[in-house]
Amino acid sequence: MSALDDLAGAAKSGTLYGIGVGPGDVRYLTLRAAALVQTVDLVAYFAKRDLAGNARRIVAPLLSAGRTERRFEYPLTDEVPADCALYRDELGRFYRDAANAIAGELRLGRSVGLLAEGDPFFYGSFMHIWRRLAADFPTEVVPGVTGMSGCWTRANVPITWGDDSLVVLPGTLDEAKLVERLRFADAAVVMKVGRHLAKVRRAVATAGLLARAVYVERGTMEEERIRPLAECGESEGAYFAMVLIPGEGRRV
Repeated sequence: MSALDDLAGAAKSGTLYGIGVGPGDVRYLTLRAAALVQTVDLVAYFAKRDLAGNARRIVAPLLSAGRTERRFEYPLTDEVPADCALYRDELGRFYRDAANAIAGELRLGRSVGLLAEGDPFFYGSFMHIWRRLAADFPTEVVPGVTGMSGCWTRANVPITWGDDSLVVLPGTLDEAKLVERLRFADAAVVMKVGRHLAKVRRAVATAGLLARAVYVERGTMEEERIRPLAECGESEGAYFAMVLIPGEGRRV
C-alpha cells in the first residue's frame, strides 16, 4: 500500500458513503473520494433515462473492469415542474425504492459508494437517500468540489471580495423572486439554469447585473463553454449550466 493509499483509507463493510465526485474533471476528486470509488463493494449512481449518468462518467477512469455497479434511473427530471404532485410522488417513490435497495446491500455487510456530482450536501440527490438511511447504517459523507467553484475558477472570476455576501439561487424560481433576491445580492450564483436561461437572463438584466454576469456551461468538462450572459440570446441552456455574478467588494 502506498503512502497516499494509507492516507486516503479504504472502505469499511456495511457502510454507506456519499462520495462527492466534483464538477466534472476526475482530477478534482479528493484523495478520499478516489480511494472509496476504487474500494467500495458496490458503486451506485443516479442517471437520467437513456444517459450514462454524469457522476458515473466522471469516475470512469478510476473503475476497473468487473466492478459491481448499480444504476438508479430517474423516472423524470426537469420535464415536469418540481412543485406538481406527479413530480413529488414519482421522485418520492424512486428515492424510497433506491434507499431500500441500498439498505439491502448494507445489511449483507457490503460497502456502498453512492456517487454525487459536486458536493453530496449541496443540491444533491444523495441527500434523499441520506435522510432515509443515515440513522440506521454507518454513513460517511465525502465532500466534493462544488459545481459553482469549479465554474468560477474555470471562468477566471473571483466570486467574493472583502465583505461581499454570496447568494445561491435556483433558476427554477419564478422571475419576480429571482429579481427580488438578486437586487440585494453582492455576489450571486444561479444554479439549475437549463431551460430557464431566458428567464434568468431577464431577471439578471432587470436587477441591473447583466454587465458583470457570466454564463458557464459544463464547467471543467470537455464541452465547456464560457461567455458573458449578455451574449446568450437562446431560450434554453445546457442541463449543467449556471450564471455567475461576481461581487465588487473591498480590494486592497
